[in-house]
Amino acid sequence: MDKTQLQIGVNLGGWISQYRAYDHTHFQTFITQADIRRIADWGFDHVRLPVDYPVLESDDRPGEYLESGFEYIENCLAWCQASGLKVILDLHKAPGYPFDDLQGVSLFDNPALQERLISLWAALAKRFGAQTDLVALELLNEVALPNSAPWNALYPRLVAKIRAHAPNSLLIIGSNNYNAADQLQNLTLLDDPQILYTFHYYLPLVITHYRAPWIPQVFDYGKLIEYPGPGIAPEPEFFTRHPRCLNNPEYALGSCFDKNYLAQMLAPAVEFSRQIGQPVYCGEFGVIAHAPMPNRHNWMRDLVSLLLENNVGHALWSYKSMDFGLVDEHGDIVSEELVRIASMRRFS
Repeated sequence: MDKTQLQIGVNLGGWISQYRAYDHTHFQTFITQADIRRIADWGFDHVRLPVDYPVLESDDRPGEYLESGFEYIENCLAWCQASGLKVILDLHKAPGYPFDDLQGVSLFDNPALQERLISLWAALAKRFGAQTDLVALELLNEVALPNSAPWNALYPRLVAKIRAHAPNSLLIIGSNNYNAADQLQNLTLLDDPQILYTFHYYLPLVITHYRAPWIPQVFDYGKLIEYPGPGIAPEPEFFTRHPRCLNNPEYALGSCFDKNYLAQMLAPAVEFSRQIGQPVYCGEFGVIAHAPMPNRHNWMRDLVSLLLENNVGHALWSYKSMDFGLVDEHGDIVSEELVRIASMRRFS
């Protein structure tokens, strides 16, 4: 697969990743072939398929892979191939790495868990590595560490094992701090032409994650800010409660949230792409569902236009539900305009 083939995509979050319970009825019904056809009909060219490791192996019996989990992936691949969509197979949660619960992270300190992850990727590469025109492999979602050194030490080992079974597959590798654009520069780059480096974009969080309970500082800030428009500096007490926000441009006095701000926050990814002479990829972006719809439309329109202007392939988070969906849990479209913006191939 050529890196430039991943242009306009959407995530399939909440299906076999971040599900409410391990439930085969859910796995069989949340996403169906009809959903894939609709995504293709909207004009998208790929999907990003997040997968959590318990779908593929149990913690009680590590290394004994579950055929049912592989079948869910294979079904998705078959549907996508029939509809002309490419697929990014994204390992969203790994053994010892639940990215959304950093208290439970032990992967980077535990050699046994690292070997388990390496073996899991070997199994995935054996199963799907031959489908090079259909499937790209994303090694791990949203690494979040104090510094990039542990990830720089681990990911080349994953690449080496995958390459033993999938020498020609496109591999997608993200940066630290939840795939932050400004952390791409801290990755140790490999001499491998079939690696596509990825980042996620949700800035400013006070807009995209308005009152999201899983981000304490955003939930605590709580004020509704219109986009585009002036940022609102919090009271001094806010910085006492959240001192890490002191140097955050989201909370800077006099900040303005508009397309220029989005461009400034995107600039590190654009500059990284220029320095390495290769495209980069934005694997997630979006605005939370309970934000005002004008904010969702305006922010999405500006961000998508910037990604298109800079030739950055991208995938919206997310297709269905998951607080950011284009459709709700019943499959009903939330906003036709959101669908139109997310699937744009040129800005007009």
